[in-house]
Amino acid sequence: MGPRPEVGLPAEFRLRLKHVEQSDDDINTRVTALKDLALVADGEDCLVVIHTAVESELGRRYVLSNPITTMGRGRDNDVVIPSDAVSRHHARVERRSADVLIRDLQSTNGTFINNERVRLEEWPLTRGDQVRLGDTVFKYLSGSDIEAQYHAALSHMAVTDGLTNLCNRKQLDTLMAEEVRRAQRYRRELSVLMLDIDYFKRINDVHGHLAGDVVLTHLALLLKQRLRPDDTLGRYGGEEFCAILPETSLVAAAHIGEQLRGMVATRPFSAERQTLTITVSIGAAALDASMQYPDLYRAADAMLYKAKRLGRNRVCH
Repeated sequence: MGPRPEVGLPAEFRLRLKHVEQSDDDINTRVTALKDLALVADGEDCLVVIHTAVESELGRRYVLSNPITTMGRGRDNDVVIPSDAVSRHHARVERRSADVLIRDLQSTNGTFINNERVRLEEWPLTRGDQVRLGDTVFKYLSGSDIEAQYHAALSHMAVTDGLTNLCNRKQLDTLMAEEVRRAQRYRRELSVLMLDIDYFKRINDVHGHLAGDVVLTHLALLLKQRLRPDDTLGRYGGEEFCAILPETSLVAAAHIGEQLRGMVATRPFSAERQTLTITVSIGAAALDASMQYPDLYRAADAMLYKAKRLGRNRVCH
């Protein structure tokens, strides 16, 4: 056997070499208790759809933040289940201090917890319980559960536009339908703004798509600054945005639109070491009793295209 490579080396170098040659097996694994994990509970109990005949509903998360959450086929419920196997008013979930209870509302097909029919007046929910109403199955998760946090993260990604961090089109449709239902039920006003960046293709062609992305991101932040906490702003598609304005008349919506238009027109945008000036065209529309949510979209979109035809950088209603 030949001489070891460290023979003849000074002692300090032999010590260093020995340290480097230590195997990973010589390093003790740090013991981590579950309480030491960097997990932040969102504090929100929820029901997550884990089986449904409506594919778009799979994985949807309903936060149980209110004292009472109603469930059923009727559009006036907090959790609307569009299935003829579910009664109009099927069940309700109640929060009492730290307890979460479910009550069947004399539904035709019953409410089941872990395949056992709810026969008590009130049934307490525990972590991981499966709740079945008709052909839809929910899983009950506590806000302190790792699984609940996982579903919260998935839910956020599913409903959020990755570039602007606003609602994506799918979430906009869901929230619009809910707001229309609420406005018609309580006879409240509801208006919508559709906003489109003027000559956005020119920005991409001249300054590049990275500059276009920066403009979209900065515009989203600017619009959110003016809108109220109860308003919803989302990316409708491409360079088009939509703002849902609950309890807002058409005149008030047009006024808000004009404020947004003025803010954008007077604010320089920095992108890719360049300063850009952009403008937006805005269409405003208000709900009437005969409308469904796609009709409200179309009405606002028609006003948006009118603003485009009339020269852009304006609000039409």
